[in-house]
Amino acid sequence: MSKIKRSGSVLLVSGPSGCGKSSLLSYLFKKLDNYYFSISTTTREKRDGEVDGVDYLFTTKEEFEKKIEDNQFLEYAIVHQQYYGTSLVAIEQALKKNKLVILDIDVQGFFLASKLLSKYMTSVLITTDTQNILEDRLKKRNTNDNIKERLNNSNNEVAQMDKYDYVIINDNLQKAQEDLLNIAKVCSLKASLYKHNNFLNHWVRD
Repeated sequence: MSKIKRSGSVLLVSGPSGCGKSSLLSYLFKKLDNYYFSISTTTREKRDGEVDGVDYLFTTKEEFEKKIEDNQFLEYAIVHQQYYGTSLVAIEQALKKNKLVILDIDVQGFFLASKLLSKYMTSVLITTDTQNILEDRLKKRNTNDNIKERLNNSNNEVAQMDKYDYVIINDNLQKAQEDLLNIAKVCSLKASLYKHNNFLNHWVRD
């Protein structure tokens, strides 16, 4: 194994509500080690079964806006009238420890994160095969979510698919799981994670 160190890497995953993203990420966590999953901070209310500090970091609008003023977020956005944000400090610490940082971020956040983390980042958009399938899945959730609004947002998200490195059509759960795992495994092989000159000096000397 090479003695030349590389930094950690970032796997950014986006996808409209109902695409099965949470299930795919749960599978990924079971298969990987040495990763850090960035938990989003949000001002929305907890849903049944959600745990503060596990599913999200729940906070108030006032506290969230104070953190914005203190530049504590990698990115933040307003989604369905609620704030969502990603801690920058925690990500930087995980990268220094050579971890795979996994980000669950919407398309708005993707563009912001790309500006700061392009060197480290591999991006994946997860979607259903059609919007009709997405609508059926949202209805089966039996939540109070605004389905019409979420479907409108899904149009904007899927329209940006060509900006991502990979796209996974989640119409076969097992295949989608395998595809996401394979992408996660190659994240750490990006050439940009190495300090170029250091590696060349090491390679020539040895």
